[in-house]
Amino acid sequence: MNIDTKTILAKLSFFAVKVRRYAVVIFIVVMVGIYSFLVFRINMLNRIEPSSDDVAAKLQTLKRPKIDKSVVTKIQQLQDNSVEVQTLFKQARDNPFQE
Repeated sequence: MNIDTKTILAKLSFFAVKVRRYAVVIFIVVMVGIYSFLVFRINMLNRIEPSSDDVAAKLQTLKRPKIDKSVVTKIQQLQDNSVEVQTLFKQARDNPFQE
């Protein structure tokens, strides 16, 4: 077997002609492969559930809003005094998604 640059170049050019003929098919197969790998990886990462320790750690760092009782009583007093506010609260309770 004789390894020469001319024979290697001849074989590579023959291979390049064959590959060029199927370039579109090869491109489509590569793109479908990449797309299917991405979909598989996204589905795999989407199924992972956080551990209970991770959830507990996040819940400890979460700041819960606190409302003073004086503010709540003041809002209730204002609601009792105004007819328009009473109807507004009643409408919001009946259908909260209606504007």
